[in-house]
Amino acid sequence: MVNAIAQHEQGAAAPPETGAAAPAGPAPALPPSCGPISAQVLGTLFGDGPPAGWCALVETVGDPLTDLDFQLGLWLSYEPHYADLPGLDRDPEWDPALLSLRAALEERFERALRDLVGELPTGDPVAVLRRLTGSGRPSPLALHLGRDASREQFIDYLAQRAVYHLRESDPQSFTLPRVTGAAKTALAELQYDEYGAGRPERLHSRLYANALTALDLPADVHDYLPGVEATVFTTVNTMSFFALHRSLRGAAMGHLAAFEATSSLPCRLIATGAHRLGLPPAVAAYFEEHVEADSVHEQVAIDDICGALVRAEPLLGPDVVFGAAACLAVDELAAQAFWARWNADPEPTGEAAS
Repeated sequence: MVNAIAQHEQGAAAPPETGAAAPAGPAPALPPSCGPISAQVLGTLFGDGPPAGWCALVETVGDPLTDLDFQLGLWLSYEPHYADLPGLDRDPEWDPALLSLRAALEERFERALRDLVGELPTGDPVAVLRRLTGSGRPSPLALHLGRDASREQFIDYLAQRAVYHLRESDPQSFTLPRVTGAAKTALAELQYDEYGAGRPERLHSRLYANALTALDLPADVHDYLPGVEATVFTTVNTMSFFALHRSLRGAAMGHLAAFEATSSLPCRLIATGAHRLGLPPAVAAYFEEHVEADSVHEQVAIDDICGALVRAEPLLGPDVVFGAAACLAVDELAAQAFWARWNADPEPTGEAAS
């Protein structure tokens, strides 16, 4: 296998040992702590042959949800569905070797998600969604960002979350052809809002990019890879995993419902924090856009998408609940990572901020 890590640390892209053409430019930098899993995925993206002993290597990971090497590798395996990697002059999106690697990662990932969530609550899925998301209490992380966070912490939060918000709503769009009828119509309605309601300058991902550039931060998701926490990758990978599997379309929509239902209040608090710190108006503007929008999206996602989906396909009810529970549990892991990163209480209580 080509030594992908060495290539990236040197800022150069040597031709792969398999004889594939040399990449056209520098590939994305990897975190210093990346390891054999992300290196193997990256090598496969650049054209290396199938690895030996891959499944055994994946099984050696203790907790894949908090392992940076595992999560970076999984994120890299999904990236060809979203964009070209810098320096890559081939299209590996449907490369059988890459899909084989990803399948092993996903199998381990799903087991870890289900272990994290544990036993699912039972009952009407829509009612369960409302119970799971209806505390009405702001998360400790959102409260901290609104009231106490330093400028450095606030900007660190924005940079960490860039790996999702610069692609905001894109994972969920993969689910559109996987649902039908009223659920499809409602999902298209929600996504239309997320994508600017016909105005490209109002794309939510564009608004987030505006916030970053107002702070003199880059607006290319690949620039953030070296510093992203493992659990932040986990939040994004959970969305991609659910949305890219038709069999998990219920989980994808349950995740979306939980995400939207727990977003409005945190966004209000975070916007307050941006004003408190005197950050450029574009920063608060991004979060203020979500205060009203997500309060509406909550009803659309729970009632019009998940409700319609379960009425049409009752067997998807447990998956809808699983997706919502996974969203909340994984976001809590990410919140704990922020507290540890900022040397605060490592075990906050409450739901993580969206």
